[in-house]
Amino acid sequence: MKKYSIITFLIVLVLTTVTISCSDEFVNENPPYSIDSENFFNSEDDYNRALIAAYDLLQSSYVNVMLGEIASDNTLSGGESANDVIGFQQVDEMIHTPVNSNLKDIWNWMFAGVNRASYILEFKDKTDFPNKNQVIAEARFLKAYYNFELVKWFGPIPIKNDERFKIGDEQSIPRSSVADVYASIEADLQFAVANLSPMPSQAGRATKGAAQALLGKAYLYQNKFVPASLVFEDLILDANYSLVSNYNTIFENSGENGPESVFEVQYTDAEGAGFGCLQCSEGNVAVGFNGIRNYSGPFFDSGFSFNVPTQAVYNSFEAGDNRRDVAILNIVTWAAANNATYGTGYKHTGFYNRKYIARQGDSNIGDQNLTNPNNYRAIRYADVLLMAAEAYNRGGINDEKARTYLNLVRRRAFGDLNHDVNASGPALTDFILAERNFELVGEGHRFFDLVRTGQAASKIPGFIEGKHNLFPVPFEEIQFSNGNWQQNPNY
Repeated sequence: MKKYSIITFLIVLVLTTVTISCSDEFVNENPPYSIDSENFFNSEDDYNRALIAAYDLLQSSYVNVMLGEIASDNTLSGGESANDVIGFQQVDEMIHTPVNSNLKDIWNWMFAGVNRASYILEFKDKTDFPNKNQVIAEARFLKAYYNFELVKWFGPIPIKNDERFKIGDEQSIPRSSVADVYASIEADLQFAVANLSPMPSQAGRATKGAAQALLGKAYLYQNKFVPASLVFEDLILDANYSLVSNYNTIFENSGENGPESVFEVQYTDAEGAGFGCLQCSEGNVAVGFNGIRNYSGPFFDSGFSFNVPTQAVYNSFEAGDNRRDVAILNIVTWAAANNATYGTGYKHTGFYNRKYIARQGDSNIGDQNLTNPNNYRAIRYADVLLMAAEAYNRGGINDEKARTYLNLVRRRAFGDLNHDVNASGPALTDFILAERNFELVGEGHRFFDLVRTGQAASKIPGFIEGKHNLFPVPFEEIQFSNGNWQQNPNY
């Protein structure tokens, strides 16, 4: 499905059954209408409508992707000025605090996703229908996906299993340990692997392969290399995915949901977006935010010049690596060759995240910068191969297999066999981790790869070990918990 067709009344009501009056205060009267177990989940259609609502929050994860690069050594915050989206600027400088609206957005929007998925699971036994296990498995995949985003950003988070959070839970439910959060993620994904179809009924729906990939990734983030290698190997042997021959095609609209796509967040150019509610956009907001400032010329559209790659990451690619000019646009070279003009924004580097900047003609409705239909390739098969290589190597399991999977990715990048890696042990580890960035630069994974492998303090300016490994829980959440939750260390 190109668009998650959201049912408007579900946007809010799946989160809570509290009704807010239009008067100046809450009133003690029965709400005129509510969605609850008595008048919902009485048919397969009800479950599917709630499931679409749970998918819809994936679209708001554009900010996770952008900040996953800005927080790393790959990109700078950019924008118009030092005051343009202050939260981005703070994260770039590693001076963010618990009062940061963009980090608060990640917390709020990912928990909204958890709650929407949990709404289905809370009433999973109410009505039976033939396709029920598939629906429940998709809901479990989505809950795991949102919880995985939360745990990698914030560490310990509250877990309520198969129930929605309610007002007041923050004062009674503790933040679960990271180990317990991952245990919940693993359980949800194991169910999803066992019950999801290998092929999606619609483009963008979770599959068995998507659940396997996310489960393997959850293991890898915990350094559980043996189970990670096993689940990745099962996925690879299923042969439902393959590397596309031309890396350049992956990030164009025509390359969406292709053979390399394990899981994609679906976007469309439907109208309705606005700066007052960016998470309401059905389009990929990151594309416009990443775009070339005041651009005039062929092929690309203009944008807001955030998330600009550094000279260092551009220079880090080996000679002959075909990925560099697909991933990173050198605007000086491009403008000279194409008679184009552009403006310079804050922290201008001369480079743009070419994978996710607007192409002319991609969007014909609404604001190109807010309604861009470019899907986010959340999990690609190349990523799976590199995660499998890492698990086999770092777990001391099988360096030969690690080299095989690493070199499959490198052969596409260079178009030959002359750049194969023959190293073993720690030297091979270094090659694999470096290859992840060459392959995945601009896709939001870099910061978390550096943190989980212990490289962040040596590579990210301003990073303080023991503090910046996690982001702060929003100030309001700590305040509302009335002492039940403690802030992350050193914030």
